[in-house]
Amino acid sequence: MPMLPDYPSNRFSSGIQYLVDGARLLWQPALRPYILVPLLVNCLLFVALTSALLSYFWHIFNEGQSWIPESIQPWVAPFAWIAWIIVGALFLIVYGYSFNVITNFIAAPFYGLLAERCQLLLTGEGPPPEKLWRMMLRVMSREFSKLFYFLGRGFLVILLMIMAGLIPLVQLGAPLIGLAWGAWSMAIQYADYPADNHQVPFGHMRNCLWRRSRSSFGFGAGIMACSVIPVLNIFAMPAAVTGGTLFWLNEIRHDALPRSNKSV
Repeated sequence: MPMLPDYPSNRFSSGIQYLVDGARLLWQPALRPYILVPLLVNCLLFVALTSALLSYFWHIFNEGQSWIPESIQPWVAPFAWIAWIIVGALFLIVYGYSFNVITNFIAAPFYGLLAERCQLLLTGEGPPPEKLWRMMLRVMSREFSKLFYFLGRGFLVILLMIMAGLIPLVQLGAPLIGLAWGAWSMAIQYADYPADNHQVPFGHMRNCLWRRSRSSFGFGAGIMACSVIPVLNIFAMPAAVTGGTLFWLNEIRHDALPRSNKSV
């Protein structure tokens, strides 16, 4: 039976609510078979990436401390901690990106199916029928398109963060640049699964999200916050897919689809 809730359009709070309600949808029996494999993948990657993150961070921290002469450590300590806060923020962003990128490549076909079944559950109508092998090829091709976009723009964002980090006082806002980019990236990543199921071009999809920028940043910020929290990030990815489907159905599809397909 269709059960699509109604949300205020283009609000930061609505974006967060999509993720919250997406997590609740995971308990629906019709969706459980499509989250088992992604959850297993997430558990394995969680152990590997979290261990690597902690090991590398403490290694860099200890090495950095050893380079500062003891005679000047009291003078540079306040500035060093600011630098380490920026480094820690960068590590968390890289951790969240790495976790998402790897899991999305492995579990992308399952996420596509999850978005399809979620739409069917919420509206009673799914995307146009498609053979499984064609869907898998399309989804993987889309993941490469998103990866190239994230790497290209992400490199510029990192340069901007480094430049901001060299300017006194402005350096305190450097992590915010990365966090804003991370929120935007997460919104694209997870709202794109239902859009791709309807074969909406990637560039057009991004434009539609930008026209709903407040909802997009709210949705992406919620995912970003969950993706950097160990254990919670295991369950956040499937919830982001179902939440992205809610976002698509409530706000994006009306702009993204041709007028003749808006009822789908």
